[in-house]
Amino acid sequence: MTGHLFPRYVTARLIHMLASYPVVLIHGPRQCGKTTLAKIVAESEGHEYIDFDEKEIRDFARAEPDRFIKSLPERIVMDEVQRVPEMFGSLKAEVDRNRIPGRFILTGSSNILLMPRLSESLTGRMGVIRLHPLAQGELVEGTRQFQSSNFLDRLFARDFQPSAYSEASPSLARRVTVGGYPASIACTTDAERKDWYRTYIDTLIQRNVRDLARIRSLATFSKLVGLTCAYTAQLHNANNLAAHLSVTQPTVQHHALLLEQMFLLETLEAWNRNDIKRLVKKPKAHIGDTGIACALLNKNAMTLQIKDRELFGHLVETFVFQELRRCADGFGTMDRFFHFRTSVFEVDIVIERDGMFAGIEVKAGTNLSRRDFSGLQKMRESLKEDFVVGVVLYGGRYVRKHGDDIYALPIQKLWA
Repeated sequence: MTGHLFPRYVTARLIHMLASYPVVLIHGPRQCGKTTLAKIVAESEGHEYIDFDEKEIRDFARAEPDRFIKSLPERIVMDEVQRVPEMFGSLKAEVDRNRIPGRFILTGSSNILLMPRLSESLTGRMGVIRLHPLAQGELVEGTRQFQSSNFLDRLFARDFQPSAYSEASPSLARRVTVGGYPASIACTTDAERKDWYRTYIDTLIQRNVRDLARIRSLATFSKLVGLTCAYTAQLHNANNLAAHLSVTQPTVQHHALLLEQMFLLETLEAWNRNDIKRLVKKPKAHIGDTGIACALLNKNAMTLQIKDRELFGHLVETFVFQELRRCADGFGTMDRFFHFRTSVFEVDIVIERDGMFAGIEVKAGTNLSRRDFSGLQKMRESLKEDFVVGVVLYGGRYVRKHGDDIYALPIQKLWA
């Protein structure tokens, strides 16, 4: 595999935060590019670098956090900080003593915001960047493309002109199976890619899970990862998962929280408003990257399109959701994401911006019927003037308008 440096949406936000905060945290899953991004941005500022995966450094920071912090150079990148929670109190004291902007760049492969003791110690002192695996727009060579890559701004502006879109290689199914991890993108065969993902998950479970919690059975945890892949884009049902795994519901909930801390699982909460009846309140569960799901489920682009159309539909929904999240976090839009479901209709993804709403339905197929727009139409009726736009993102080629504020768009319009 050969390395390649991809431009990232978040780079401008990171540079801005380094001018404002004494501490900036870049957190996201292992191998998504955090260290590369931190080193590139910090190079011009003269930051040095340490890695808490190195046992000697980690042991020093844990045993003598005050002395460790005082021994650091003026500007420093510290990698995998979730491995040394003992250090955060001393880091807070040092920041309060000397609040030089951009002094500390931290990276973490666990969600620090879900670890209250750590996140609260640096409240008001730390800017936070969420880095995802690569978005499709980041795979396009050159940052000149980024001005048009913010799909969410175009969505709320209803900036879609009727047109035909000619699919570029690779296909949608191929994009879904490859995922967004740089190492996966560099693989030259499906077998090599699957092997990388499986080794990645095994290493992650063995390393990060032991750092975060004591659990009785890593095998049970590993099976839950597989089930999360199989049931992606579906309602999270802890009872069903517990029955599959022969464990208790609290065990499933505890393990699911660990998956969220490791950025392997994202839950999409149900949107509700008091005057809308019969809402289903369960969240949807999305695997953190579709490449992981395809590797663990042993699926490639051809088998998904020909033999596993239902699974392909769920994976495409997760793929779209993750693309939207990568856009939101990359450009710092502050949009909030939900799903919308009643006993009568549903909308896959609801996006809230300043009290206004956009709805997105996802269809993997190339053809659409009137029924595919019914959920968005009912959402519009329910939200009235708070409804901005509805979009059916599908596997076809044409941009079409269905009324004043509902569109059909090729999925590729997320980045093209």
